[in-house]
This record gives sequence, C-alpha cells and structure tokens, in this order.
Amino acid sequence: MKTFSHLHEKLSNGEFAVTGECGPPRGANTGVVDKKIKLLRGFVDAVNVTDNQTAIVRMSSIAASAHLVRAELEPVMQMVVRDRNRIAIQSDIMGAYSLGIRNILCLSGDHQKFGSQPDAMNVFDIDSVNLIRTVRDMRDTGKDMSGYTLDVAPQMFIGAAANPFADPFEYRVIRLAKKIDAGADFIQTQCIYNITRFKEWIRQANNEGLTDKVYILGGVTPLRSAGMARYMNNKVAGMDIPEDVIKRMDGVDKKDQADEGIKICLETIEELKGLKGVHGVHIMAIEWEEVVATIVEQADLK
Repeated sequence: MKTFSHLHEKLSNGEFAVTGECGPPRGANTGVVDKKIKLLRGFVDAVNVTDNQTAIVRMSSIAASAHLVRAELEPVMQMVVRDRNRIAIQSDIMGAYSLGIRNILCLSGDHQKFGSQPDAMNVFDIDSVNLIRTVRDMRDTGKDMSGYTLDVAPQMFIGAAANPFADPFEYRVIRLAKKIDAGADFIQTQCIYNITRFKEWIRQANNEGLTDKVYILGGVTPLRSAGMARYMNNKVAGMDIPEDVIKRMDGVDKKDQADEGIKICLETIEELKGLKGVHGVHIMAIEWEEVVATIVEQADLK
C-alpha cells in the first residue's frame, strides 16, 4: 500500500497515532516556531500548523510548516478557504508539496469578524468539502481544477475536521460521510469533554461503516483553569463542556487547576484508546506545548 507520509504510514500499520499543534507567531520570529519544535519533537507523530487561527494574522502555515520540515518534524499544514480563491488554493497546495509538506488539513476557517481585523473581506470561493475534493483530485488524477495535467501531482495525506458536538447532532455523521466521500483520509475532531456524546457519535460512525474508510483522531485539550472551561463552553462555537467537568475544575484550588485539567485529559485519552473506530489522538495544548510531553508519557502513548 502506498503511503504519503509518516503519519499515514503509522495509521495504516494499525498503530495509535498522536498529533500535536503549533500556532505560528504573530510576526516573522522563527525562534517561536523553533521553541515549539523542541517541545514537541519525539512526542508526536506529526504537528498541525494552524492557518491564521481565530482570524488573527500570523506567519503563514506554509512557511511555518516548511520550518518544521527543515527540523525533521512532520507537519500537518492547515489550509482554510476563508482567505483564498481556487487559484491561490491550488497554487499553495503545489507550493507546499514542493517544500516537503505531505499532510494537509482542509478547513473553512474562523470568520474574520471574530479576529483582529473584522473589516477584512472573506473569500470562501469554495467550501471545505470542495477543498478536500480539490486536493484529492490533484493527487489522484494529476490535474488541476481546469483539467490541466500537472508535471508533478501533490501526493498529500488529506485530513478534515469533525465536530461531534455541534447541532443538529443527527447531521454530524452525515457531514462526516460527505467529507469522506470528498476524499478525506483522516479526521481530527473538536476537543472532547462530553465523552458520552462522543461515544454515541463514534457508534453511529461505526454502524455506517465510516470508520473503515477513514482514520479518526480524537481531539483533546488540557484545561488550565475553571475560567478557561467556562469561557470555552460559553464563547467558543461548537464546544461542549459538561457542567460536571466545570464543577470538577472549580472544586480544586486555583493553583491545582492546571494539574486537574491534565488529569481530565488523561482520563479522556484512556477512554478513547478503548473505543472502536478511534485511531489516535490530536493533542491541542493551546500555547501550552510544554505539557504535551507529560501527557504523552503519562498516557503511555510512546
């Protein structure tokens, strides 16, 4: 079987994969990226490089991913459709591949009204499902969207996001199926705190045979405080943090809340490891990369 990347190879071998996340800096300081590389190296199989997350201008995901390639740490380059038309999208896919980037995560992108420049014009020439289809067609047919034959087709492992917690719930698995049909090879989910709802989602995905067609990595984010839990639950779209989790965080001294958040994360990972259809975890330690090593070691993921 042909594999496109180290991450693909590990998943195709039936191993439980671990991915991390790296947010590029709000500037051109490569030292910020280098520091995160040092914290993540040896603990994850690949690292998501975000694309102007929360609609705030940052170093481009392509450039930051190229820095990871240079440091021999495999990136998963995120690409959003918010900022590019189809010409720029195809150009960036080819450019990324030429720089050694072999994994791509296809996303819509946070709306610019939530970011630092809300008056910016969005693009959304195509949606995230059609972005998945575009990457797949370029890879598998060797042609761009106009039908032009590429001299070298970008052979990339294609990822997409899934949110089992958004409403309406009954549409979640249908949406997953659409992304798989478009060409998604792997899925990374929204942060999991409501494990009961996630189990129902993965049960439905198993029943539909979807987990035989795609690799699913459950998303986890360690909570640093009860305040963070409340903010994420109330202000972040599609987030579902049950009240008992918030109460648990509230129930310990403030100085111990970060440790409690790590414990909750470890318990979630242990649950995920035992679920049919879950092939790995995606650890999103937002600007807290130094805790990834602790989580990976204590969860016995390496």
